[in-house]
Amino acid sequence: MDNVAFLIVISLIFTPVVGAIALLFLPAENKSLLRWFTLAVTLLVLLPTLYIALPGSSVLSFQTDTANIQDVIQVAWIPSFDIQFFLGIDGISFPLLLLTALIAFLAMGASWTIDKHVKSYCVLYLLLLAGMMGVFMSLDFFLFYIFWEVMLLPMYFLIGVWGGPRKEYAAIKFFLYTLFGSVLMLIALLMLYFNSDLRQLSAPQLAAAHVAAWDDAGERLSPEAFKTRIDASEYPVHTFNILALQQLGQHSEVFDQALLWGKSIQWWAFLLLFIGFAIKVPSVPLHTWLPDAHVEAPTPISMILAGVLLKMGGYGIVRICYPICPDAGYDLVWVVCSVGVFSMVYGAFAALAQKDFKRMVAYSSVSHMGYVVLGLGVWSATAGNVFDPISWSMGVKGALFQMIGHGISSAGMFFMVGVIYDRVHHRDLNQFGGLYGKMPIYTAMAMLLFFAGLGLPGLCGFIGEAFVVLSVWKLSGTLAVISAAVVILTAAYILWAIQRVYLGPEYKGPHPEALTEITWRETLIALPLCVLAVVLGVFPSLMFRYLDKTVDQQVADLTEWTEQVKLPQLRAQQAEADQDVAANQP
Repeated sequence: MDNVAFLIVISLIFTPVVGAIALLFLPAENKSLLRWFTLAVTLLVLLPTLYIALPGSSVLSFQTDTANIQDVIQVAWIPSFDIQFFLGIDGISFPLLLLTALIAFLAMGASWTIDKHVKSYCVLYLLLLAGMMGVFMSLDFFLFYIFWEVMLLPMYFLIGVWGGPRKEYAAIKFFLYTLFGSVLMLIALLMLYFNSDLRQLSAPQLAAAHVAAWDDAGERLSPEAFKTRIDASEYPVHTFNILALQQLGQHSEVFDQALLWGKSIQWWAFLLLFIGFAIKVPSVPLHTWLPDAHVEAPTPISMILAGVLLKMGGYGIVRICYPICPDAGYDLVWVVCSVGVFSMVYGAFAALAQKDFKRMVAYSSVSHMGYVVLGLGVWSATAGNVFDPISWSMGVKGALFQMIGHGISSAGMFFMVGVIYDRVHHRDLNQFGGLYGKMPIYTAMAMLLFFAGLGLPGLCGFIGEAFVVLSVWKLSGTLAVISAAVVILTAAYILWAIQRVYLGPEYKGPHPEALTEITWRETLIALPLCVLAVVLGVFPSLMFRYLDKTVDQQVADLTEWTEQVKLPQLRAQQAEADQDVAANQP
């Protein structure tokens, strides 16, 4: 990577940090300057991300024809523990980087209504953006964990200081839930690190994992030279390299040792990691922080929460849980899929019961993210003896597309709720009505985004849900039918909300004179989300072109592991069981 490309990639993380530092020297009383400066910084993150996405933009263009990690930045950070500043982009992370940069830019545009402690708000906002971008680019588990934690404090203060009447309660609940998940993740991280052994990997596997070491002159060692040093114990054998941990999980037995109650290290690591990531998704029963956080958070922070932060849980599952701990993922398939389906059903029924407009949208996120967990959990080889990698691929791609589609529609829905809340200062669904007559342009844009959340064919919410439902069929027809039926519940609460808020009788709540048409600033925020909701629904290939190669490679790797490792184990166990039965027969 040349120096210009290096600076562009590294800027995705450090531009917000530099911007936050620069804000400290700007006058706190000039709120307009602070807002415009912060918006400009988020634009400086969005533009390079779009530049990478465009085909033909020099060597920095995202290569859709390869599954390899691209735009790699790898620098020794703490060599004695093989901790590196290791960043990279592939088809799983890049669409989420695009989503993060876009939602952060639009949410900052929605922050013009923030009038208290604007300087502190903008500083915390940019630090949050840096943490989010870092999570999706980190390929060192230790670095990933640091960026994961970097997001915690800014979000805590953004809810606790600028939130609603119960902001302290919501912020503390968010903090405690997230911290609990982080502790479990840290335990799993250390379990994997201290049981990893790079000596178990061949030189080609070390090269595929981008395992790096440098000689005394600062020159990077070749994979063969590094393998020699590793075998001679001249370099730490443990690693935080996520790609190397994936190779170890699929091509060695270092994580297969029994740890507790007959379960292996990777089984427990998978369980701890899954719980930590499920809290962020959020999945039932670990979801209760989300409705409170959404209801009390200001509108732009709700957009960030729904549009980006929830996706980090799904990203962690697909990036870390399954590739590193495939045997545990195989064993716990019914647990993961059941959690996904239960979240879908519970979230939909809970949304139906809400009278608070924003809380209804929050519970809809619990339901929609259940599709993500289900799609990632589909491991169809456990359905009898049917081994169907196509369903696995469809589930992962559907889940990843659902994350992008939900990020667009949910951020749009929360923004639309915030628009009318800023005018009338309440969210009681039973007091709304007839907004179409007062705000026709706003109503049209809001209904489009709500229909996208409903999963209407032709909009961004449909493709992901359809793929997930299709992928689970061979695993369990029952789960497939239930997950498909959730669409009826989704239509019920979305259409009922549209009827009560935008159609029906005249508005019955306070401040009817404030119900004026959407402003130009609000239109500029909602319009890109509306356009993307339609474009991705009509042309889903625009997103799949980034996903396909990386997901196909991961599916191929896990298919190879299943065929070479897991299926022979199952056949041996079945043969042993048959022998025992035959021996016990008279």
